[in-house]
Amino acid sequence: MGGLPSDLWQSVWLTIELAAITTVILLVVGTPLAWWLARSQAWWTEGVATVIALPLVLPPTVLGFYLLVTLGPNGPGGWIASLWGGRTLAFTFEGLVVGSVLYSLPFVVQPIRNAFAAIGDRPLEVAATLRASPRRAFWTVAVPQARPGFLTGAVLGFAHTVGEFGLVLMIGGNIPGRTKVLSVAIFDYVEASRWREANILAGSMVIFAFAVILTMTLIEKRSAGVRP
Repeated sequence: MGGLPSDLWQSVWLTIELAAITTVILLVVGTPLAWWLARSQAWWTEGVATVIALPLVLPPTVLGFYLLVTLGPNGPGGWIASLWGGRTLAFTFEGLVVGSVLYSLPFVVQPIRNAFAAIGDRPLEVAATLRASPRRAFWTVAVPQARPGFLTGAVLGFAHTVGEFGLVLMIGGNIPGRTKVLSVAIFDYVEASRWREANILAGSMVIFAFAVILTMTLIEKRSAGVRP
């Protein structure tokens, strides 16, 4: 493996960095969203849930197009970039993070929401009778019991970010060391007939996908009280 080209390793580490940062942001943003969706009785709750779930059915090019406009020099992204002397968030690593968070949001929110909903009202009511504040009940009762949902969401969010292609290609392009992630690198290597590198990356992605599915299965079995 030591003889592999440096541009391949750049893509590997860039992908890991993007997936790690995206997953952390998704957990921070997705947890309160999932809690609200699981507990809210408002009539428009499912409307919000549907908006969050749109990336599940929208073609990546559709979301990528609107993100490209939003992150571009004439959109909000251009104004944000101007705060530190930039011109656009498109074709930058920061733009990839924004796009990845939006694209992978439903993969994190839905498992956590389901885990919160499965808890029910009773444990929280018991905590209230013991004079626990809503915030304390959330951290000491809801979060520990929803741990399988958090694990599932984190695994899915990380894996989905690693496997992105159409969206990252549209808003990030193919800039080595900045936006050229693994999925784009495979496409690039195939176009350049660099079959060895393409085969190494593609094979690694297959192994990664197998590990993700196996991890998901083990998490589900453990949360159901079944020993693997």
